[in-house]
Amino acid sequence: MTVSEDARALTVDKLKSLIGEDVGVSSWYLIDQARIDSFADVTQDHQFIHVDPENAAKTPFGGTIAHGFLTLSLLSVMGQEAQPKISGSRLGINYGFDRVRFLSPVKAGQKVRGRFVLAKVNEIRPGEVDLLWQATVEIEGETRPALKADWLNRFYLVRNEEKQPAC
Repeated sequence: MTVSEDARALTVDKLKSLIGEDVGVSSWYLIDQARIDSFADVTQDHQFIHVDPENAAKTPFGGTIAHGFLTLSLLSVMGQEAQPKISGSRLGINYGFDRVRFLSPVKAGQKVRGRFVLAKVNEIRPGEVDLLWQATVEIEGETRPALKADWLNRFYLVRNEEKQPAC
């Protein structure tokens, strides 16, 4: 993901002051059957609980549910929307997860959103910063979330000797 500076761009020092804070919440995203079917096609995971409403209705879920990995994959768009940008960032990447737990199924037709708590800011070396997010995907109208994850992003910053690329 390319991160451009905007009104929400924060310095690394400012980000450090936000550790432990809830720093962003995304919009709601509809998880309809069409999205679930498209994800099943891309991943070749056509288990009936996801793509067969008639047979899925006979399960304890009462209908089709989203793949856990579909819900997890939406963290990318949710994070782009809700997480603050870093001043001087020229590139950000998904560095991985330390922990992921799927806590509740997302039924077809429900909406989800991401909530992000900044857990850690780690300057790896000059120009490289890791941010650890405690990410939660909430289900609209439900008290229990769909998932919780410790998500690591790495950012490469423009160093003094480099020029900021035009965006």
